[in-house]
Amino acid sequence: MPDLAVLGLPIANPVIVGSGLLTDQERNIRRLIEKGAGAVVTKTIHPSPPTGLDERILRLPVGMLNSTTYSKRSVNHWLGVLRSFADDGLPVIASVHADTPAELAALAADVEATGCRALELGISCLNEEDGLDDDNPDRVYAYTAETRGRTSLPIAVKLAIGEGLHDRVRAAIAGGADAVTLSDTIAGAAVSPETGTLELGGVFGYSGAGLKPLVLAAIWQLRRRGFDLPILASGGVGSGRDVADYLAVGANAAQVYTALHTDMYDTLQRILAETRDLVGPGGRAADPTATGQAPADATATGQAPADATPRGQAPADPASPEPAPQGATA
Repeated sequence: MPDLAVLGLPIANPVIVGSGLLTDQERNIRRLIEKGAGAVVTKTIHPSPPTGLDERILRLPVGMLNSTTYSKRSVNHWLGVLRSFADDGLPVIASVHADTPAELAALAADVEATGCRALELGISCLNEEDGLDDDNPDRVYAYTAETRGRTSLPIAVKLAIGEGLHDRVRAAIAGGADAVTLSDTIAGAAVSPETGTLELGGVFGYSGAGLKPLVLAAIWQLRRRGFDLPILASGGVGSGRDVADYLAVGANAAQVYTALHTDMYDTLQRILAETRDLVGPGGRAADPTATGQAPADATATGQAPADATPRGQAPADPASPEPAPQGATA
């Protein structure tokens, strides 16, 4: 097996299946791993997921809108499934969220007890009934630090690109995150040609190929600014070229999700084959000097840059803010 790992999980390749409807079933997760996925992230587990919402997906010419939130399967169901995965030694990352930091921390402790080996904190979903108008550093720090206080598992915090991203990444680091996943969906909308109103009834999460240039830029900027923690890229992966591009700007692995809504297993295997052809069996960028990774004076992996404030405070970025895509969620 290649010497490659994310969140402490040895993985066969850098292609990870991201969290979503397709990973809400045990059989799908097992089959995706059988087909060669380096790892799979579960649908987000939540103690009290919203009910009564009209949760749907809408395919667009480029990408997809979705109004979905969290798994409707019970926590006890998921704990049993995660225990089964752990018993079989499968590379599964549990995506988790809750209504409060304390509830999320308690859920993380329960997940750790199953033998699951890694967590992704799905704290940036914008599809809840009240939306996510202010995903700020204080909020990111609160959820991350409370969870870190209850579990020793490696944690990736899933964030959306957009305004204040560097401050939110600093907050995740200060709270004890081991990695970040970029990006969660961003706010998107489509107009129905029949009615002239918004499809799905409002503004919801956009994913797909349109995200890739934005996420590439965000990762490149983080590396240029000296952030050295592991980054799991997520946004618009539909080919091995996309995976290679993310590795080239400094990502440690790439998540694929939206593309798998068409011919899930065949699409995954195609992406895996293309990735092997482009980056080799080790799943690494061919020329590390051209990856845009952190400069030589950057801090050690998983540590906040030198200008970050100590743990216990939401860090602020004294430098000029990075450009943010217009209309992207915070």
